[in-house]
Amino acid sequence: MAYKNHFEVIIIGGSYSGLSAAMSLGRALRSVLIIDSGKPCNIQTPYSHNFITQDGQTPKQITTLAKEQVAAYPTITFYEGLAVTAIKTEGGFEVSTQSADVFSARKLVFATGIRDTMPEIEGFAECWGISVIHCPYCHGYEVKNERTALLGNGDAGFEYVKMISNWTKDLILLSNGKSTLTAEQTEKIRKHHIEIIETEIDSFEHQQGRIHNILFKDKSRTAVKAVYAKPRFVQHSDIPYSLGCGFTGQGYIQVDEFQKTTVDGIYACGDNSQQARSVSVAVSTGSFAGAFLNREMIDKDF
Repeated sequence: MAYKNHFEVIIIGGSYSGLSAAMSLGRALRSVLIIDSGKPCNIQTPYSHNFITQDGQTPKQITTLAKEQVAAYPTITFYEGLAVTAIKTEGGFEVSTQSADVFSARKLVFATGIRDTMPEIEGFAECWGISVIHCPYCHGYEVKNERTALLGNGDAGFEYVKMISNWTKDLILLSNGKSTLTAEQTEKIRKHHIEIIETEIDSFEHQQGRIHNILFKDKSRTAVKAVYAKPRFVQHSDIPYSLGCGFTGQGYIQVDEFQKTTVDGIYACGDNSQQARSVSVAVSTGSFAGAFLNREMIDKDF
């Protein structure tokens, strides 16, 4: 397929937020290039929930339909590949791909997402998104009232266990080493009959990502149906950093209420710029980014 070189907007990332931004811009008659490497962060997740009209669909089903609908707008072009660099130019931006293709645009949208960094626990990565989960609104209903572990410690662990206790009372907190909970937090957790295990974790025993047992380094084990965890993450793309975009203390791209970054002409949406990791929020921020970016161009041109 032959691609033209210049577009009004280049969107890097073609998952939920990128496709949503593209739809807003396509409906505004803008010429848009979507560059997507095909590696969404929820690639292992079997089903998506808490997104009205799509509850229980697979991530692939949702993105397939979304791409079909976005592709119906004639001003939108798809490019399969990885964007590796971008530079600021007099007229906007120039983006280069891993295949050495170069495209230019007036504006950029980063819908690049984040990449989770798995802890060094055998089996964790294989279970991630399947039975090791992060969001009770996305996955909690499916494991409600089941024996569930939560990986966390200190203030963050306390707040997390308090949240998850709404979905199940059969809950254990794994500090994976010495607990840093305060005496008051410990007393409150135990008052709710939640066990605290400080023993270091060795591995997760599972079958095709479905966890059965947590094995500890002292050779003990405990059976669970699910584990909640919030692993650390890095930005999926370092291009926003290279262009000078600001970042929050938590590592997200800094945006305002219009999804604008700290660099003029660059917007960001989806998981790369906010903490609520859900399909519905990604779609919402993408729609906002596309609409406000279009308005910015109208104001410039009129």
